[in-house]
Amino acid sequence: MLSRFKNVFVLAPHTDDGELGAGGTISKLIDNGANVYYFAFSTAEESVPKGHPKDILAKEVVKATSKLGIKKENVIIYHYKVRKLNYARQEILEDLIKHKREIVPDLVLMPSLHDIHQDHSTIAQEGLRAFKNCTILGYELIWNNLTFNTTSFVKLEEKNILCKVNALKEYKSQEGRDYMSKEFIFSLAKVRGVQIGVEYAESFEVIRWLIK
Repeated sequence: MLSRFKNVFVLAPHTDDGELGAGGTISKLIDNGANVYYFAFSTAEESVPKGHPKDILAKEVVKATSKLGIKKENVIIYHYKVRKLNYARQEILEDLIKHKREIVPDLVLMPSLHDIHQDHSTIAQEGLRAFKNCTILGYELIWNNLTFNTTSFVKLEEKNILCKVNALKEYKSQEGRDYMSKEFIFSLAKVRGVQIGVEYAESFEVIRWLIK
């Protein structure tokens, strides 16, 4: 049962990754009383579209995660350089271990181990090292996954998908990207729902499942 998870860590290599991969599930977790912590490791200042301030993603992620119900104080933002997280592996691992010692999570949501983006791969690998004693699920970003094991599903309601859509709308700097659209978000949720015989769902790759 999803309600068994009380402290949840969401690892986002870049601002918006957590919402894109698990926004509906985050919404449901919070509805069920979970305390969700969101860690963004890069605000991608070097990749911000022209016409926007360099720090816009740091501001947008706070607004977006609040739409999901995440408390502002639970959003931790780092400023590692985009596409160069692999050069800071040890520092990232130490960050994760520090947070684990402060708040022991019973569920970690992070990129799939099959994600081909170099930053996503780094966070997934270091997350696996840091959270050896936790249940870990890899979220789906289909444009980065050559393969993805749909080994677990979270049944969602329309309100959870709408919450995810509304969160992503806060990323004004990312408007125009196909995967940010309401149509795409609902379509993927519908596809994953069809796989398990419900209206909407998000799928995750089981990386580690801890049975208590």
